[in-house]
Amino acid sequence: MNIAERLTLNAKTFPDKPAVRFPVRHKTHDHYEYDELTFKELEVLSNKYAVALAKLGLKKGDKTLLFLRPGLDFPAMTFALFKLGVVPVFIDPGMGKTNLLKCIKEAGPVALISEAEIHYIKQFYRDAFKTVKMNVTTGRLTWGKMISLRKMKNEKVQSFTPVVCEASDTAAILFTSGGTGTPKGVVYTHEIFNQQTDVLQAMFNLTMNDVDMPGFPLFSLFTIAMGMTSCIPDMDPSKPGLCDPEKLIANINDCKPTFVAGSPAIWERVADYCIEKGITLPTIKYVVMFGAPVSTRLHLKFRALLPHGTTYTPYGATEALPVSNVSGEYILKNTAHLSDEGRGTCIGKPVPGIEVKIIRSTNEVIGHIKEADVLMDGEVGEIIVKGKQVTREYFQLPKQTSEAKILDGDSFWHRMGDVGYLDTNGQLWFCGRKTHQVLASSEILYPIPVEAIFNRHPAVKRSALVGLGKPGKQIPAIVIERKDGQYLSGKGRSIFESELIAIAKKYSHTKDIQKIYLSRSFPVDVRHNIKIDRLKLKEEIEQYENN
Repeated sequence: MNIAERLTLNAKTFPDKPAVRFPVRHKTHDHYEYDELTFKELEVLSNKYAVALAKLGLKKGDKTLLFLRPGLDFPAMTFALFKLGVVPVFIDPGMGKTNLLKCIKEAGPVALISEAEIHYIKQFYRDAFKTVKMNVTTGRLTWGKMISLRKMKNEKVQSFTPVVCEASDTAAILFTSGGTGTPKGVVYTHEIFNQQTDVLQAMFNLTMNDVDMPGFPLFSLFTIAMGMTSCIPDMDPSKPGLCDPEKLIANINDCKPTFVAGSPAIWERVADYCIEKGITLPTIKYVVMFGAPVSTRLHLKFRALLPHGTTYTPYGATEALPVSNVSGEYILKNTAHLSDEGRGTCIGKPVPGIEVKIIRSTNEVIGHIKEADVLMDGEVGEIIVKGKQVTREYFQLPKQTSEAKILDGDSFWHRMGDVGYLDTNGQLWFCGRKTHQVLASSEILYPIPVEAIFNRHPAVKRSALVGLGKPGKQIPAIVIERKDGQYLSGKGRSIFESELIAIAKKYSHTKDIQKIYLSRSFPVDVRHNIKIDRLKLKEEIEQYENN
């Protein structure tokens, strides 16, 4: 089934219902004016784009680079590409120029649909864009065979029949952000998109009466496919950690969403603003946070702000989403105290259709599941998953695909790149990235359990475990970011370090950590603005020590 058929069905079922709303202007201090498209209008606009793109020469299987800002055109154009069987390529522009150009060149797109400035920038990096033959711009100015969205909207069509797509046909290529390694193109099929939509809808019991506010633009495609209204917030999705909570609260008050989702960096700012202003969020039933472990403190903050809802922290990755899910309500009642004592972060039971195993961690390729050393409940190891929403390959990267996939008959397992364990109740616990574990001479230390102990100090905002030296002989060190942002020295620093070491000595897995460093602010990932780049911290410390 072509994933675009869901939009067509929704347009027939409830044509006059708003599908997408977008804030265009501050009308007053706390209210906006909104542009919107009903499901029928979104379907028609998508059909106009599909017809215009077909006239341009795009056909099934063609890869098309899509760089549109969140708004009404983004879902319309994306569904148009799906209808044609064209493969949209999504690349995070925040990954840095070098990685961005490398990903564009690897994807080899035949078309570019983007904001006007991208077409100007393209002139300076012709090698990366050399495969692009067709160009579509949001701007008024065009040259050569380039066409504008304005012209495409003048197409005299109402309907368009989506091309027939097999379940295994490529629907899109989503590049990882490169926050924990080299960016890679993840191949999504129509079956995977359909499966993800069904699972997410069932996970949260979502109906057409729910209203979505996505902090991550691609998420709106799922909720629109479900028949929900998607209200785009006034924020830059490439910089979630810099969002303006006042604007988001105004959007929430105007649109009354029941379901909001995005990076914890967004909702941390929103929660603090609400607490400061004495605001509650009565319409919201689900605050869904993903991209990094969520602190107990953040769950506690929202418990006071959501009279009719709770928080949720689904676990997954670009290659496999969702894998598991757990509510903040469950965490606060059952597992928060264990996380605070260094047991890791509970990320819930696997969602229906997903299998999870824990295997002994290795950097070697595992050709078949029979070669993997499957661990017992409670043993920490590498997390692997299997299910219909798990992607099969990286785009044109056979080596990286073989490193990440484990064959199992006609199926396969995906190696998440994370370490954790399953408890006796079937709950999955997260202990950190595999590349962030510290391999000391006598033990292995895992970031999340270790950092939880140092985070107990009231002055600590967050901490980061790093391993100095070569794996197998690494010396564990902890880097501290204080709540007050101070970089202490002299007696004050000595007292602070003594207090931290005293806390660490109470726990078997932290008692031997002696090296403590301070940082004014941690380097974080570009997509969610919250994952700590521990490898960069390690490099900075080793460079400092060597000098």
